[in-house]
Amino acid sequence: MDGENDSIAAKSRQNINSVCRQFPGAELSDPWGGGHDAWKVGGKMFACIGAVTPGVSVKTDSIETAQMLIDADVGVKAPYFHRSWINLPWDTPLDEMQYRLTNSYRLVRGSLTKKAQSLLDPFE
Repeated sequence: MDGENDSIAAKSRQNINSVCRQFPGAELSDPWGGGHDAWKVGGKMFACIGAVTPGVSVKTDSIETAQMLIDADVGVKAPYFHRSWINLPWDTPLDEMQYRLTNSYRLVRGSLTKKAQSLLDPFE
């Protein structure tokens, strides 16, 4: 990567982390080492910035939704993830990025047990 791309990636990583940090119960980890930013709620991942792959991977509600977003050039197939995940490139508009991160968080949070959800602060 050249210096300009490194700068874009660092700024994008900061933007994504600042959005994810605001979600109730969101926790950052690097489960595989090597510089991954894996955002989880209730121990389940909802966003992941890879160490090498540019962009952030997020969960969608289905394989069909992921494929539709890929076909619409919103994102690409997320390497190493289930087909219901997509990778949003760094140049994704910030409002689109925030929407997809929020949607992924809601999906994963909603899949938690009622008890686990009750331990989290409310999220509108």
